Amino acid sequence: MRLLFLAVLRRHTGNAVTAQRIRDHLEATGHVCILKDAFDFGSPSEIANFIKAENLEAAVALHLYRGGRLVQGHGIPFGIIFGGTDLNEDVNHGEKNKVMGKVLEEARFAVAFTESMKEMAQTQWPHARGKIYVQNQGIATVPNATFNWNTFLQHSEINQSADSLHVFLLICGLRQVKDPLYLVEAFSEWHQEEPNVYMVIVGPEVDPVFTREVKAKVKRTPGVRLIGEMAQEDLHAVVKNCFAVVNSSVSEGMSAAILEAMDLEVPVLARNIPGNAAVVTHEVTGLLFSDPQEFVRLAKRLVSDPALEKEIVANAREYVREHHSWQVERNTYRHLIRTLQRSIED
Repeated sequence: MRLLFLAVLRRHTGNAVTAQRIRDHLEATGHVCILKDAFDFGSPSEIANFIKAENLEAAVALHLYRGGRLVQGHGIPFGIIFGGTDLNEDVNHGEKNKVMGKVLEEARFAVAFTESMKEMAQTQWPHARGKIYVQNQGIATVPNATFNWNTFLQHSEINQSADSLHVFLLICGLRQVKDPLYLVEAFSEWHQEEPNVYMVIVGPEVDPVFTREVKAKVKRTPGVRLIGEMAQEDLHAVVKNCFAVVNSSVSEGMSAAILEAMDLEVPVLARNIPGNAAVVTHEVTGLLFSDPQEFVRLAKRLVSDPALEKEIVANAREYVREHHSWQVERNTYRHLIRTLQRSIED
């Protein structure tokens, strides 16, 4: 079967990484899977022409609004994978909500990363009950074994011995929903008290206007650094070497960066929002904060309490192994793609 997989591919951001992994799952079932960026198509007619030219028989879209509205109405069966902004933000816009409801009417299946995402979708669109499956994101980390941490620190203009440093890593595309500036003032004040703590923000420049704002702010803020996007293997190596991974997003579907940190045995401090609280249990698999001051208080506690760090890391690694199996995820998508195949055969 020849499949179109439509996603929002912002380079090394969460959606792009998730899309690549799911495409691997789909191709492992023996299907041809053509992964395309939803923003490459200006209208449904362009999609229709592409489907015809490539002789595509079915489709999968990651993101109910941005991808889903483009794959409906073409006479081929399709499935949907919820993103984060579709359920957390787009759902509040009347016209988008209506469009997404129609997409779900036509979809053969929909995948939510968490039970709470499934419940949100079912509340909004009761007609979709029975076709929404919960499949946690599967995690597999591959740190670059030849990565040089000291070189990375020099590149980040952190001129201190790695032994005495505590680097807090914030991984995100530079756009407002990720709120990368949320903690910088409070963190900088802490850095001025304790010069061996640094926050490093790593990620691609997604929103050009907002990126300029972030760069200007970071430039004049002591203790905070900004690094551009990195290859996935290098990023995993940075995670493995840092002290903790931070998430300060306004909304999340399911943060791959958080789960990858857990898999790599690095503690997580995450903003207390539903998407993060779905995977981080406070003081068990990570630490949840509700404001910048609480973040600093918890970060200081983590630095001064190695026993807490050790316990959180062990619990988090066990949680990822139990609930975010890459193989289980592959089996789920294999099953769901069969439902599209049966639609074609019928």
